[in-house]
Amino acid sequence: MNKNKNIALVAHDHLKTNIIQWAKKNREELSKHQLYATGTTGSVLIEALNLDLHCFKSGPLGGDQQLGAKIAEGGIDVVFFFIDPLSAHSHDVDVKALIRIAVVHDTAIAINRASADFMIQSPLIHRSYKQRPLNFETTLNA
Repeated sequence: MNKNKNIALVAHDHLKTNIIQWAKKNREELSKHQLYATGTTGSVLIEALNLDLHCFKSGPLGGDQQLGAKIAEGGIDVVFFFIDPLSAHSHDVDVKALIRIAVVHDTAIAINRASADFMIQSPLIHRSYKQRPLNFETTLNA
C-alpha cells in the first residue's frame, strides 16, 4: 500500500502517555502513513500500536537533530510533537532548532493534542501539498 504522508511523532517525557492515547485513538489513520519517531517515543508507540515506525535516536542523544535533518531534506510532511512547556529540558536548544527547521521548511507541526486533532482530521492529510520553504532572499530584500 502506498503511504500518504511521512509523519513524525515526538513527545517529551511527561507527555508520552498523552501521545500514546492520542495515537491509539488515531491508529487507523496513522497506519496509512509512513511513521517516524525519536527513540523513546518510538519504542513506546511501537509497543502500544503494533505499527512499523522508523526510530531515530532519543531526542537528547541527537534524535531531534536527526529529525530536523530529515525535515530539511524534504522527507517529513507532518510533525506531531507533544511539547511539555512546564518542564526544563537539557536539550531545549535542539527542540527549538527542530521547531525552527520545521517552520523554515514549511512543515506542518502540531505541538499539542488540540492542534494534532485538527491536523489528523484535515482533508489535506490525504492530498498532495506543496511545502513552500521560506525564501530568505525575498524576505531580506522586502
